[in-house]
Amino acid sequence: MFKDILGQAWEAMLHNRRRTAITMVGMAWGIATVVLLLAYGAGFGRAFEAIFEQWGTHTIGVFPGRTSEQAGGDKAGVRVRFTLDDVDRAAAGVPGIGRISPAVNKDVPVQNDLHTYTWSVNGVRPQYQDIMKLDTDQGRFFNGAEDDQRAHVCVIGPEAKTKLFSGGWALGEAIRLNGETFTIIGVLHPKMQESEDDVNRQIYIPFNTMSDLKDTQYLDGIWFSYTGDNELAEKGLRESLAAAHHFRPSDHNAVDVANLMTQLRQFKILSLALQVLLSLVGALTLGIAGIGLMNIMLVAVQQRTREIGVEKALGARRKHILLQFLAEAMAITAVGGTGGIALAYLVSAMVGRITFYSALAKNADAADIRLLISPTSVIVSTAILAVVGLVSGMIPAMRAANLDPIEALRYE
Repeated sequence: MFKDILGQAWEAMLHNRRRTAITMVGMAWGIATVVLLLAYGAGFGRAFEAIFEQWGTHTIGVFPGRTSEQAGGDKAGVRVRFTLDDVDRAAAGVPGIGRISPAVNKDVPVQNDLHTYTWSVNGVRPQYQDIMKLDTDQGRFFNGAEDDQRAHVCVIGPEAKTKLFSGGWALGEAIRLNGETFTIIGVLHPKMQESEDDVNRQIYIPFNTMSDLKDTQYLDGIWFSYTGDNELAEKGLRESLAAAHHFRPSDHNAVDVANLMTQLRQFKILSLALQVLLSLVGALTLGIAGIGLMNIMLVAVQQRTREIGVEKALGARRKHILLQFLAEAMAITAVGGTGGIALAYLVSAMVGRITFYSALAKNADAADIRLLISPTSVIVSTAILAVVGLVSGMIPAMRAANLDPIEALRYE
């Protein structure tokens, strides 16, 4: 019986080719809109993730500040100072901690034979490379032995290389940092950089060597990577430092914690809200296509009223008539939906990359928006389409099934 019903639906569609084609185009356009809007929302979220991933999402930095709450007998406003002991405390107090590095920085004159600039120099441990994802394009990062030996070696950013050597070879060349001679052993891969940002001009030297440029007794910050829950990691960090420096763990002014995962989650909430909004817009567009389908099916019911009467006179029951017209509506929906999904993939491939962050920053092509059509978005779109097709087809089908056979036979 089901095969016969599908055959009748197909014959009806062929009999009214133009009307059926127009309706299919409307359904195809509707589902293509839903899929593309969901793909845009997913691409928008992925662009933000790419911005954070260049530094590592499971990364936390902590920087000393001043207390703003009284703790025990200590008054508020006391300056917090980090030492190397705090690195050990953080390593012991943070659950799931991976690599950790102290950080000391200073703006100093950077010179070679032709140029002089004032840039930031960072004294860090070799683990800092993995924590902050500092990939090298040329050479290598310094190692533990060079840190222990206080070697005068440095790794420079790509913009620093361009400005100092005009794009020429930099490895093995000597530069002066605050008057001290250092040998370049590595050039970093470019990071995404906004116009005033100096991320690609940074220079990195071994932490122990940094004492030749600045007193390293007190640290400017501590960076580490971790596995597991970011909130537990931050909580463990605050509690261990609070116990050592006599401030409340709730005092967020005592230490400033840069928790990249927390910031990423905030952007993910924004991305999710955008995807919900775009889904509603797409569903509304698909709903308009569904109204068109319903109108076409109502016209079909009216034109075939006498046919319905004959079928009922020959013994067809209400459910047979209902299934006949519902099958026709769902067939139109299925064909139009398949074409719409194919159209969405075609548009996605043709559009490619949509300029987003690269309009504001250099080396930011990875943070532009790409229309990412995922299986989930296709499934969600298909579900919306099925509901719209079912509702749009059910109303005309119920009207056809409820026709009085005698009145239907008299219909002209």
